[in-house]
Amino acid sequence: MRSHARALAHLGLTGLLATALAACAPSTAAALPYQDPALPVAQRVSDLLARMSLDDKIGQMTQAERAAITAADITSYRVGSVLSGGGSAPAQNTPAAWADMYDTFQRGAMAAPLQIPMIYGIDAVHGDNNVYGSTIFPHNIGLGATRDPALVRQIGRATAEEVTGAGLDWTFAPCLCVARNDRWGRTYESFGEQPEIATAMTTVVDGLQGATLNGPASVLATAKHYVGDGGTTGGTDQGNTQLSEAELRAVHLPPFAAAVQRGVGSVMISFSSWNGAKLHGSRYLITDLLKGELGFGGFTVSDWAAIDQLDGQPGFTQAEVATAINAGLDMIMVPNDWRTFITRLRAAVQAGQIPMSRIDDANRRILTKKFELGLFEHPYADRTYAAGIGGAAHRALARQAVRESQVLLKNAGGVLPLAKSGGKIFVAGKSADDLGNQSGGWTTTWQGASGNTIPGTSILQGIHDAVGGGATVTYQRDGTGIDGSYRAAIAVVGETPYAEGEGDRPGSMSLDATDLATLSRLTAAGVPVIVVLVSGRPLDVAAEVGRWNALVAAWLPGSEGGGVADVLFGDHAPTGKLPVTWMQSAGQQPINDGDGKAPLFAYGFGLTYAGSPADTVAPSVPGTPVASGVTATGLTLTWPASTDTGGSGLAGYDVYRDGAAAGTTATASYTVTGLTPATRYEFTVAARDAAGNRSARSAALAVTTAPGGTGTGSCRVSYSTNDWNTGFTGIVSVTNTGTAAVSTWSLQWSFAAGQQVTQAWSARVTQSGAAVTATGEAWNPSLAAGATATFGFNASHTGANPRPAAFTLNGGACALA
Repeated sequence: MRSHARALAHLGLTGLLATALAACAPSTAAALPYQDPALPVAQRVSDLLARMSLDDKIGQMTQAERAAITAADITSYRVGSVLSGGGSAPAQNTPAAWADMYDTFQRGAMAAPLQIPMIYGIDAVHGDNNVYGSTIFPHNIGLGATRDPALVRQIGRATAEEVTGAGLDWTFAPCLCVARNDRWGRTYESFGEQPEIATAMTTVVDGLQGATLNGPASVLATAKHYVGDGGTTGGTDQGNTQLSEAELRAVHLPPFAAAVQRGVGSVMISFSSWNGAKLHGSRYLITDLLKGELGFGGFTVSDWAAIDQLDGQPGFTQAEVATAINAGLDMIMVPNDWRTFITRLRAAVQAGQIPMSRIDDANRRILTKKFELGLFEHPYADRTYAAGIGGAAHRALARQAVRESQVLLKNAGGVLPLAKSGGKIFVAGKSADDLGNQSGGWTTTWQGASGNTIPGTSILQGIHDAVGGGATVTYQRDGTGIDGSYRAAIAVVGETPYAEGEGDRPGSMSLDATDLATLSRLTAAGVPVIVVLVSGRPLDVAAEVGRWNALVAAWLPGSEGGGVADVLFGDHAPTGKLPVTWMQSAGQQPINDGDGKAPLFAYGFGLTYAGSPADTVAPSVPGTPVASGVTATGLTLTWPASTDTGGSGLAGYDVYRDGAAAGTTATASYTVTGLTPATRYEFTVAARDAAGNRSARSAALAVTTAPGGTGTGSCRVSYSTNDWNTGFTGIVSVTNTGTAAVSTWSLQWSFAAGQQVTQAWSARVTQSGAAVTATGEAWNPSLAAGATATFGFNASHTGANPRPAAFTLNGGACALA
């Protein structure tokens, strides 16, 4: 929510400037329907759309980098969004400077005739990490180790307050990728290797957006990167995810479905490809699946200059623009070349390559979120929350997150926790006194940097604070000077900052030579060695771990290193559980739970201290499922609920179909869809608690689906086309209006003017002469009563393109919508 009045008061503007601003602000007595906040949002959007020119609409679909655009450009070109790429900040990187910059750009937007406010996007991925002085929370990999969705929601709320305090209203977070190969340089942006973790952590969307989008400190969230970017072959960033559709849906889609159910406002499309096809050009995944099947009502945004990659050549063409927009992209991030984009998008529309219906749909989605955020009423920065940026309350929350994320992997002889008093403790390692290393990439800059680049508490300072004057702490970065007089040595080692593809590790995943030399000096001294591993993923440590007395995975904890010391010295017992499988060697990659490979430490593993109250008890086994509402294509499962006595609480259930994961649910029921008629299935259920403990699977239920309908049920068909030159795109929706399911559906029609289908999606479309037949894919072979199947195709024509006169479904005539 924005506050124009508070912004003016904070800035102390002169009367002259205040008057000028007021001229750009919406009238308090709304002159036009879209300016009336009392009207429903949908009505306001429709009224505004009717007043917009093509250039107005194209501007709303354009997002430019702050360094490549001016406020005057926004006025002239009607640009609807600005972003800051990693490290792109005002000259004075302070909350006030960010808010001032925002207001400057917003004045440009409000000076345009229709006064449509712009929206500003940033990558606030572990706190408002762009703004110096903000609270830096652990990266997602650490939050996944907490298994604490309620904590993650609180972090989302705190982040939203700090983002709002800097004047901004949109974050490109959360990252809901399911990281399946630790070689990937974005593994630390993932909550873990299993979809249920990221699905549970979509609570961060609630935290960021608040109860309503126009509520206090509400920031638009972005689910990214849709879909499958964590599954690329070789863990290559922006690579190719080679999976069947069933695997894509089972592993990578569930977190996005959960985010949509939570009302996430935007979705960012992945740079990556699915089976060789760039996702930015996939109408099936963006329009049919995300917007259609999942019911996503927000807007989609491209990744940074991602449309440049569609044809594999530098830059972007008019054809690439048309492909991306027709696939379902609503806003295009064209950071520097935004003028060319505007020119080519206009030309594509004027040439008939993109229908106006698609342009209007994109604008409707974007404008809806702007209205819901309250930007039309309060377009300028709300500085109310500026005082809380990096404040004590948020830093305390971050420290809690750090200590909950610590995973104790080894504790030989119970060397941990360390006593706070008596003797001497030696601390070494390149990351012991380095806030940049412990925060990782996306910290002030895109790649991050080593050194004390942000305010905060280093792990070394946390150790000093923990012992106070009770013990002597000696620090030597490289481990020189240690001897047998020390009662313990703490080595803080691991990775240095990186982001995205810069962090891909196709070769060795071992500790570097500097770390190994430091550790060698410590182990040679003959004192207990505790290794704290600061990294964005598991590292190959199997050859060294036998020489260490204890090993703690600290991940990338952020600005509050005191949380690591809290665990080392026993103020809090370790409760973290591995969100990923820890390899025996890099040659095992990819390694994931259930793939039959023997790990060094299993997914979900994590020790605690003897006598601590940490939850290590699995929930009870769920009761045997019972099926109801069995049809040809679906059924509902219910089962007696599990109980959890370990203290962390029951978190939900995992449902398995024929031994494979089918989905997750928070309650003791689950609706199964997409089944094949007259087919036997076997279902089991397992429970999991908030600490990550899982029960054994329930007894199995065997059930056979109904045989399906007669095959000629009543039907209704809608048919539309988007034409250009000698080609067109057809969209067909067929609805079973009968009372019985139609099994193995087949829709037939004829083209009367020589049209020829060239490709199709969401159905198998074949053509023989004028006769065309569409049948369901493996995932949608049947139509339940009342169900609709939507598919599309591209085709050629020779000038005339009349619509088919009739359609039949399995031989029965359909009504035309």
